[in-house]
Amino acid sequence: MSQSKQPELPLEALEAVERFLSAPAPEVPAAVLQLLGIALHGNRRPGLMPRLFMEAVEQAPVAISITDTAANILYANAAFTQVTGYSQGEVVGHNESSLSDRSTPAIVYQTLWGRLLQQKSWNGMLVNRRKNGERYVAELTVAPVLDSTGTTTHYLGMHRDITEMFQLQQELQNQKELIGSVVDVAPAVIAVVDEGGEVVLQNRAYRNLLAELQGRDPAQLLFGAPRKDGAEAVAPARELRLDFPDGSTRWFVCLLSRFSTRDGSADAYFTAREVPYQLLVAHEVTEIKRQQEEVRMNALRALMAEEALGRGLRETLTGALHQMQRPLNLLNAAVGMLERRSDGDDSLLAVLRQVRDEGSAAVETLRASVPQEVQEPLLPVNLNQLIHEVLLVSTPRLLAESIVIDWQPQTDLPTISGRERRLRNLLKQLTDNAIEAVAEGGGVHRELHIASRVEGEFIVLQFEDSGPGIAPELRFKVFEPFFTTKGGKHAGMGLAIAQDVVNQHAGTLEIDPAYRDGCRICLRFPLHSDNLQEE
Repeated sequence: MSQSKQPELPLEALEAVERFLSAPAPEVPAAVLQLLGIALHGNRRPGLMPRLFMEAVEQAPVAISITDTAANILYANAAFTQVTGYSQGEVVGHNESSLSDRSTPAIVYQTLWGRLLQQKSWNGMLVNRRKNGERYVAELTVAPVLDSTGTTTHYLGMHRDITEMFQLQQELQNQKELIGSVVDVAPAVIAVVDEGGEVVLQNRAYRNLLAELQGRDPAQLLFGAPRKDGAEAVAPARELRLDFPDGSTRWFVCLLSRFSTRDGSADAYFTAREVPYQLLVAHEVTEIKRQQEEVRMNALRALMAEEALGRGLRETLTGALHQMQRPLNLLNAAVGMLERRSDGDDSLLAVLRQVRDEGSAAVETLRASVPQEVQEPLLPVNLNQLIHEVLLVSTPRLLAESIVIDWQPQTDLPTISGRERRLRNLLKQLTDNAIEAVAEGGGVHRELHIASRVEGEFIVLQFEDSGPGIAPELRFKVFEPFFTTKGGKHAGMGLAIAQDVVNQHAGTLEIDPAYRDGCRICLRFPLHSDNLQEE
């Protein structure tokens, strides 16, 4: 089998390569040196270096050319012919500019020659034209060749056709921008979270929500900590409310799905490794919830009015029983005294006995008529939600009294185990007391401040009104049944019942003696308590 004859390498070009490889400039790309460096290895016997160089260069997969300082081509390898369509005979003696296309900006060539004139290599992309007129994107490296005096004598050029790669990159970038644009303008809150819990992608709705939450992470608030177990790929949709720093409440339907991508590092080239991510999507349903809430609040208003009526009836009957029991006790004592002094035939004693028995029967009848409280199971209760409901129900009274509400909830307040109706009635009673106190005070500043927060293992609720306050000596007496402060209903049976509800939930209710701008009541409920029992 005969070997194909290698193209002749001009002696001038060969010497240029020898000088180039002996003392390459520091800026020359490593790829150039690696490709041509084979010519410097092995035996330096005469004739060996040209042969090795020709084998290396002719078999190189990139187009290589050697030019003089005016860019006239002295040599071009086989890959050069394959990329450009020009044979060696057609390009030797011609200028490299014959490959140039006008679509390449002039600044590219100015930069290229600027680097070469500084005896520095240049690497970049430009558009060339093949022999058949077809344009292609070329990744080009040009390096100067210096002689022993440091003078540039030749240029060594390497380039490859990256048109297909450029097209793929553009298609990928276009798809990425298209998907990014669609995701960014989507009305839903969208975020991608990595296995470490960091948000690696977010859309405009997510960023807006982040700003409205004043820096609190929406992903954590809506979805909690990322799951690393083998849970299902798509978690069931769930509805969640968020309390915002400005006092507003918004609702979201949240959906979480898990997916994996292929690790693109060198470590995973032969051994595939999956990189897990979580896609978080939250649709705001506040308007729908508001409509539902309006229907529910109408029902709640009717329920709370009914409960208030029942509570008032219980208080009235209990007060009547309390008032009737005292004379009945005196009557029992009088009957006992007469029984000890008489012989049993006293007509007055008989009358008193009859009155006592009828009075006792009336008391028992009245006691049996006291409405019983509705029994409730222990359920997870969001105190922010109950305060929100109470304020909605109390809005007409607040507006009528021109009272300004300052409601500062903790946005991620945990739930407690409790009896929802009783806790709602407790908060309603405290709100009513505050409204009555502000109305009684008649001051210019008519304000009610309500706040919720977590302190250690407790949830703290704080009610502050701008009313006349409670005198220090009455701070404990106001919790006694049927006690009322002079001139109003700010305290009395309401606080006694409120204290009873707080005790049922293993909490505390205190009036702050240091508060001087009205009345401040603090409630503390344990986050976890073993003292609550089913009724």
